[in-house]
Amino acid sequence: MRSRILPLWAFVAIFFSLQINTAGAQNLDLANQYYQNGEYQKAASLYSQLLENDNQSDIFFNRYVECLINLEQYDDCEKAIKKQLKRSPDNVSLYVTYGNLFDRQTKTDEAKAQYERAIEKMAPDYVSVNRLASLFINSGKYDFATQTYERGSKLMKDPNRFAFNLGELYRRKGEPTKMIEYYLNALAADPGKIYTVQTLLARYLAPSDFTDLQTQLYTRIQADENPDLVELLAWSFVQRKDYKSALRQYKALDKRLDENGQRIFNLANDAADAKDYDTAILGYDYIVAEKGQLNPFFFEAKREAMECRRKKITQGFDYTQDDLKTLEAEYESFLAHYGKGKPTSSIVLQLADLEAIYINNLPKAISLLEDLKQSPGLDRDQLARTKINLADYYLMHGDIWESTLLYSQVDKEFKEEQLGQEARFKNARLSYFNGDFQWAQAQFDVLKASTSKLIANDALDLSVFIMDNLNLDTTSTAISLYSAAEMLVFQNRFDEAFLKLDTLRRNFPEHSLQDDILYLEAQVYEKKRDYEKAAAMYKEVADKYPEDIRADNALYALGQLYEFKLNDPEKAKTLYEKIFMDYSGSVFAVEARKRYRILRGDKVQ
Repeated sequence: MRSRILPLWAFVAIFFSLQINTAGAQNLDLANQYYQNGEYQKAASLYSQLLENDNQSDIFFNRYVECLINLEQYDDCEKAIKKQLKRSPDNVSLYVTYGNLFDRQTKTDEAKAQYERAIEKMAPDYVSVNRLASLFINSGKYDFATQTYERGSKLMKDPNRFAFNLGELYRRKGEPTKMIEYYLNALAADPGKIYTVQTLLARYLAPSDFTDLQTQLYTRIQADENPDLVELLAWSFVQRKDYKSALRQYKALDKRLDENGQRIFNLANDAADAKDYDTAILGYDYIVAEKGQLNPFFFEAKREAMECRRKKITQGFDYTQDDLKTLEAEYESFLAHYGKGKPTSSIVLQLADLEAIYINNLPKAISLLEDLKQSPGLDRDQLARTKINLADYYLMHGDIWESTLLYSQVDKEFKEEQLGQEARFKNARLSYFNGDFQWAQAQFDVLKASTSKLIANDALDLSVFIMDNLNLDTTSTAISLYSAAEMLVFQNRFDEAFLKLDTLRRNFPEHSLQDDILYLEAQVYEKKRDYEKAAAMYKEVADKYPEDIRADNALYALGQLYEFKLNDPEKAKTLYEKIFMDYSGSVFAVEARKRYRILRGDKVQ
């Protein structure tokens, strides 16, 4: 087969075509460079030449127009736009360009007419609507973008086709009511958007806007009990920490959809974490009563309900003996039904805590955990936790050797793990309580590097305390009195602790422990829920002893009281700021800055 040879004229045509394309590319690069440098006259000349070769190029035309506008050659610019409109009368972006020209000349009415003409001539399809709306959005003309989407919805005969886009626009415009309305419209059209909508609402709604959200949701639910709307309503209550109202909505959903109670279980957990124990108990009890023993959440719900009842009664020490006996009977009934062993180990631990700390029946607490320790099948973590708690109770009972033996067993078994570090810390604290300060300090110095921030901070605190108060004395009498008082507080023997501290204050009036005495007394009053008294004493520590080691502790504790108990976030914010400004080396500085930012309204991860 003979090979085909191109005629000479074809070679010539190809050559000139390549030359033209190369020249065009060079002109474009040069034009762009001039444009970037602000040399608009030179750039306009080159873009004009490029347009003559390709008058359909939006890139060449738009850059040419921008150059003329920047040069304030408005008449030439208008002629160019009109010429382009004759070539492409259906290109609605040209009307936007025309409007931009009038805007630049502050001819508002003329600009508006061009923008509205663009919207009027827009093609009735998704791509065309989005393209035109994007032109308006990119130039900050949100009202015309809104009109574009609204007309697009009518043209496509789908009122919610652009609901999400409209919600985004109203968000940018700072109109939360309309933003909520269109996000809800988008959710009605596409239930899959519920988590996206939740994320956006959580991010952009101010706390006061949630009332508006709930009002709109109630109105819609009355017309249509859409489960997604009910879920969003419940979610909105959770955002406001109104767990009781959220529970009411989740119960309705659970019954309507015949669910297994998982939503309610999760909500009860959230309420418990927020210390709304009443709502948590209602949620857990609902699962126990309505779902039956075969439900996967039944056992956990039963157990967590009792834990919440225990915390509700015991946290704050404002309970009666009858309250404690009622709770004790509930625990014992549960264990009589389900037995004592691996599956119920956490319940046994809770009952032992109740007996030891609140009912003051240490022998029963010890007996419960001694039996649990012998139960077959306990995993190593369960056994370790049992031993640590049992050691605490032996220490409270005065059986120091039994206590240190158990702590040491866990320390040896777990070494560098957190349970081992906790046991090592408590063993060192036992020595501190018992007056063996130098050995205790050596252990605390090691534990300052603990992987647990809480253990590390407590170890550092006690190490510095011993160093400050032992090395200054020729005798350890004063610090021994103080550590004995701490032991009594540990045992919840508050009256005896106060007597011990009074003796210390009377016999050593000039001792450096004065701030520590006040601080420990404040902690006791806080445990007893006498928050005003506790706050006054924390303040006294910070005011009278600003250079001593308890000053930052007292400020942080006071900030926590004002934030969470005394309902004065402004005072809390001032205190947190003082900590990270005046006590930047404090172990509380990082957390204080975080709490300060939260109270200021910052988004904190």
